[in-house]
Amino acid sequence: MKLRTSFLLPAWLWLALLFLAPFAIVLAYSFLTRVYVGVAPPWTAESYQRLFDPLYLVILARSFAIALAATALCLVFAFPAALFISRAARFKTLYLQLVMLPFWTSFLVRTYAWIFLLRDTGLVNTVLQALGLIHAPLPLLYNDGAVLLGLVYGYLPFMVLPIYATLERLDPSLVEAAADLGARPLATLFRVVVPLARPGIVAGSILVFIPCLGAYLTPDLLGGGRTVLVGNLVQNQFTTARDWPFGAAVSIALMLIVTLLLIAFLRRESEPLA
Repeated sequence: MKLRTSFLLPAWLWLALLFLAPFAIVLAYSFLTRVYVGVAPPWTAESYQRLFDPLYLVILARSFAIALAATALCLVFAFPAALFISRAARFKTLYLQLVMLPFWTSFLVRTYAWIFLLRDTGLVNTVLQALGLIHAPLPLLYNDGAVLLGLVYGYLPFMVLPIYATLERLDPSLVEAAADLGARPLATLFRVVVPLARPGIVAGSILVFIPCLGAYLTPDLLGGGRTVLVGNLVQNQFTTARDWPFGAAVSIALMLIVTLLLIAFLRRESEPLA
């Protein structure tokens, strides 16, 4: 027991330094009063009461809707890609490297690249106009669709890799047995492959949903200030509005909601199937 404690002690100290201490500071800020720069006593719960304002409830609902949509789209695109890579006889390593290739470039640079592609004089509109398919530029930028596109593009590898790791360990004899029993390919996919890939799907969904829910860079750049999510709200409170207590309260509330949803979801997943 002492040896185990000795090995775990550095990890606990690192966790306390980089998570628990900042979390305690943010929690304390959320109960303090706003001053011109920073916070000060008296202690109050006014910041948490403001969270029930319809304006902020709409922002929270929009954030959950976009995060869920981005997670669903990532799953739709990632599962076929992961299945293809797991069954590739050759160039499997190359395909995995292509999936991880975006990580070699700054996320900020990749987001700005989408601005140059989607703006009125960007590549997409220029090509469509040159082909005669449109006569005026399409509004591809600074809307919810552009934000959703940026989130899916940015977090798609986080869905592909966990699903691939699960499918890579899938016993091919199970698929062959389903075929021998007369199951068609589509039935085999949904009744054999997808259920066995469930751990990877769950892990990938969590890895995509949580960052998308708290994203602020992609909505800020591709939404152009028109798509305000929870991450943008927190950023604005700490920078522009200088309302640190309310920004801290939004952060704590979001963390609490996500934690409760995650606990309920994982508890449901751990229950034995009837």
